[in-house]
Amino acid sequence: MRQNINKDYDAIVVGAGHAGCEAALALARTGIKTLMLTLSLDSIGFLACNPSIGGTAKGQIVSEIDALGGEMGIVADKTAILMRMLNMGKGPAVHSLRAQEDKIEYHNTMKETLENTPNLDIKQGEAAKILHKNSKVYGLKTDLGEIYYVKAIVLCTGVYLKSNIIIGDHVEATGPNGFKRANKLTQSLKECGFEIFRFKTGTPTRVHFDTIDTSGLEVQNGDENIQPFSYLTKKQPKNKAVCYLTYTNQKTHDIILDNISKSPMYNGLITGVGPRYCPSIETKIVRFKDKDRHQIFLEPESLHTKETYIQGLSTSLPIDVQKEMLNSIKGLEKAKIMRDAYAIEYDCINSLQLYPTLEYKNIRGLFTAGQINGTSGYEEAACQGLIAGINASREIQGKEQLVLKRDEAFIGVLIDDLVTKGTDEPYRMLTSRAEYRLHLRQDNCDLRLTEIGRKFGLVDDNRWKIFLKKKKNLEKCRKELSKVIAPNEDINTMLESVGESKLLTGATVENLLKRTNVTAKMLQDTLGIFKSQKDDVLNEITIETKYAGYIEKEERQIDDAKRQEKMLLPQDFDYSTIEGLRLEAREKLNKVKPLNMGQASRISGVSPADISVLTVYLKSKKMI
Repeated sequence: MRQNINKDYDAIVVGAGHAGCEAALALARTGIKTLMLTLSLDSIGFLACNPSIGGTAKGQIVSEIDALGGEMGIVADKTAILMRMLNMGKGPAVHSLRAQEDKIEYHNTMKETLENTPNLDIKQGEAAKILHKNSKVYGLKTDLGEIYYVKAIVLCTGVYLKSNIIIGDHVEATGPNGFKRANKLTQSLKECGFEIFRFKTGTPTRVHFDTIDTSGLEVQNGDENIQPFSYLTKKQPKNKAVCYLTYTNQKTHDIILDNISKSPMYNGLITGVGPRYCPSIETKIVRFKDKDRHQIFLEPESLHTKETYIQGLSTSLPIDVQKEMLNSIKGLEKAKIMRDAYAIEYDCINSLQLYPTLEYKNIRGLFTAGQINGTSGYEEAACQGLIAGINASREIQGKEQLVLKRDEAFIGVLIDDLVTKGTDEPYRMLTSRAEYRLHLRQDNCDLRLTEIGRKFGLVDDNRWKIFLKKKKNLEKCRKELSKVIAPNEDINTMLESVGESKLLTGATVENLLKRTNVTAKMLQDTLGIFKSQKDDVLNEITIETKYAGYIEKEERQIDDAKRQEKMLLPQDFDYSTIEGLRLEAREKLNKVKPLNMGQASRISGVSPADISVLTVYLKSKKMI
């Protein structure tokens, strides 16, 4: 049979989920002729699980993607139907934006963006085999025998690799939402030398909104006048919907426990490892027996459908048990299920086999991003896709690649965790994973990363102009901090109204801002300080000033850590030859092959004592 050989592209992105979309756009926007190959055009940017973007730690990631020149934040702002800033009762280190999305419009908007991007073609098809020679990628073969000769491949396969949908004792070889699964690529990955894991995730039921009794439920409204994900969004997104909050009860728990033997999670039918931080309802009931109730959020999927997402009720129990469980919850007594909940098992790789660039260590030009790397969540996938896309482009062009450090972005923390520590369960980003989370705030993503995005070719002139203007305005505000304010009726009335003591002597603007309940916006309204500055700049100067001492302390810690990062380690070194190292440390160091001493110090199983031994040994050999 004659082979169909195509040489029209320099790169291929396999998959069109959130990782695939960012990877394809990054490649195309940096001038690389790119093909996106997807099992279904209908799955492009599809919100297969929760119809939301952002959340704790995830909101920061979306704004980081935006600051680097990615697309997720722009589309999320355009298609949001409800936005809230989470954790506002806590410090700014954990403030995180979350948006309820119109999942139909999100898909349509992202697909339209991709279709109108120069240098990018989209094709429906299944990747079957990675073609490589002399440890270098040269092409990809599809299940229909098409061969594409390319210089780089980015694998963004999501949860589709040999995926199974499981409900009770029913197992179906399919992807999420009835999409086709990828049947052939896993074998090719094994032949490439990848270690394959089996992970599991799940999704709850969707019910018809008109069958929900919302009269006795807690209403969850959106916030007004908050900074959206993208700094390109000029108009504040409007809240067009509400969510509702209800709870499980003892009857719900009894139904689950009485039927626990029917759960594939507990009868052995599911073998994949599930997510610790987003467990099924049956896992919650078993693990947290002391809790008499669990939160259940009722979230609209779109303004174009009555489907309502029952967040917190993820399960793989049989459908009759699902219905009984659902109808035991307040407000859902008569709820009618439109889509049954299910678990999904899928193949993924061992992320320890990747460089921090997300390139596979054994084959040059082969990158992986998203859930294939063992992560969970749209945002975690999208940021990896962006970095893999940037680095695949740089690989093709023979240029320096991008590695974000742990002190530069949550994205840097996530990728470093994956390639240094690995993961034996679906990895979810948490603010607690970041050592410098006061430095990695939601509000300053543009200040941290826009210059990097510009350097790597994704920040266009419009975004750059907005960034430079904000930096200039911040400098103006900082100069006003030294102004002395004399006591007067206006300032004292304002101070007393927010529970602060009156001003008896002159005080600088900086000292006023350091008061717990005073903000730059209040000083602008009361005194005309920071004249004409917008809310994002006022918020930034407020946080910078209030937390200056803590931020300076973190910056000193960052400087200390950078010294270790500068101690580069040889990549062909056999750590088993160092007798002073513990056996576990030797094994882990040889497996990860850390790039520098900082990365070595973060490997699970490598102790501070091991790092001391390693440092002394390598210095004695003049290897560092």
